[in-house]
Amino acid sequence: MITTAVHTVAPGISLHCRVAGPPGAPTLLFLHGFPEGAFVWDALLTHFSLPENGGYCCVAPWLRGFGPSSAPADARDYRPKHLVQDILGIIQAESPGAPLAALVAHDWGGAVAWNLANQFPQHIQRLAIINSPHPGTFLRELQHSAAQREASAYMNFLVRPDAPALLAENDFRRLWPFFQGPDGQWPAWMDEPTRNQYRAVWGAGLQGGCNYYRASPLRPPLGDDPGANAVTLPREMLTVDVPTWVLWALDDIALCPGLIDGLGDYIPRLTLDKVPGASHWIIHEQPERVIAGLQAHLLRNE
Repeated sequence: MITTAVHTVAPGISLHCRVAGPPGAPTLLFLHGFPEGAFVWDALLTHFSLPENGGYCCVAPWLRGFGPSSAPADARDYRPKHLVQDILGIIQAESPGAPLAALVAHDWGGAVAWNLANQFPQHIQRLAIINSPHPGTFLRELQHSAAQREASAYMNFLVRPDAPALLAENDFRRLWPFFQGPDGQWPAWMDEPTRNQYRAVWGAGLQGGCNYYRASPLRPPLGDDPGANAVTLPREMLTVDVPTWVLWALDDIALCPGLIDGLGDYIPRLTLDKVPGASHWIIHEQPERVIAGLQAHLLRNE
């Protein structure tokens, strides 16, 4: 059964979490992306909380700016240092005195997870990333790949001051195409109950989600904004030493396959799983594939 917990992680900042499994058990922490919510992990929370599948304490917070969690208005409050501290607060509350069994993350949740794994590896035993670019390869591709700059051009819309209002117009008509196929058809997993879950997330406000993009310079250059061209990341900010599983859906239209080239240069203990025919929304499309891969990662001898 999935329940709710609320944790104050910083002054004036509380994160609501979806929780399943026995308190005090080894903890799996799941981080969602944009324009998602914590509910995308429900199948995994249910599976991994069962005794026969490990009996983990499974926690999926609504990230700062999303759903019922606190959503400060200032984009500066979404800089990586604040987002990482939020998750450290959840770890302290849900796994006191012990590292996470695994930190699992998708999309923007992955951006937070990469940073946390680099800066605070003592708090996690394993890292699992699903279609979220490593900052080193993302910077490289934004600077040198025309294909990735084109695929990421939507970021320059999301940083506009009017983006939240425009995204909310006419039943969020600009957001639904993120999920639809090239033919404009709904994928099988996007049924009406799921669409209503997304409507509820977006109806709670889109300013916070857009602030993630505003707070980051990792976007294509546009006009007077140099974007990623003005960024240099030192090597010590990019290395991840914990055992890491990366699941990469190869038909992601926003994240080109070049982003997984050279990952081993930053992650000595890397397992890379490539999935042809799957999109950015693989958690919805193939939950069994995601569950099986994570189960294998948790059992892998490192």
